[in-house]
Amino acid sequence: MAMNVGAPGGDEDGDVMMDVNTTPLIDVMLVLLIMFIITIPIQTHAVKMNMPVPSNAAPPPKPPEIVRIDVDFDGTIGWNGEVIEAGDRDAIESRLQAIAALPDQPEVHLRPNKLVLYKHVAMIMATAQRLGVIKIGIVGNEQFL
Repeated sequence: MAMNVGAPGGDEDGDVMMDVNTTPLIDVMLVLLIMFIITIPIQTHAVKMNMPVPSNAAPPPKPPEIVRIDVDFDGTIGWNGEVIEAGDRDAIESRLQAIAALPDQPEVHLRPNKLVLYKHVAMIMATAQRLGVIKIGIVGNEQFL
C-alpha cells in the first residue's frame, strides 16, 4: 500500500482519500472462512455395513436341484446328459411341463453352443415360459466373449 504524503510545505487542501481500506475486507473474509469450516460436516472414515443377524433357523435341507439343458451347434438338445433330437419338441415340452408342475421348481440352466441357431434356443425359452418354468437362466456366457 502506498502512503499519501502531503505536498512539501505542509499545505493540505483537504482532498478526500480515494484508496480502498482492505483491512476490514480481510477481517470479513476470515470470519466467513471460519463459519464455512464450522458448518462443514465432520467426515467419518468408517464404512457402514449391514451385517446379517444370526438366527437359530435350520440350514436348507438340501442344495437346489439343477436341470442342465445343452443345445449343440446342430440343434441337438441334451437334457442332463441325455440326448434329445432337435425335432422332438414333445419330449422337451413334457419334461418342462413336469418341472413346472412341481411346487419347488428346480433351477434350469440353459447352455447353448456358440454356433447354434437362435431359433433352437428361443424355442426352448418360449416353451419354458409358456409352461410356467420360472427358474431358468442361460449359463456359459464366457464362450461368447
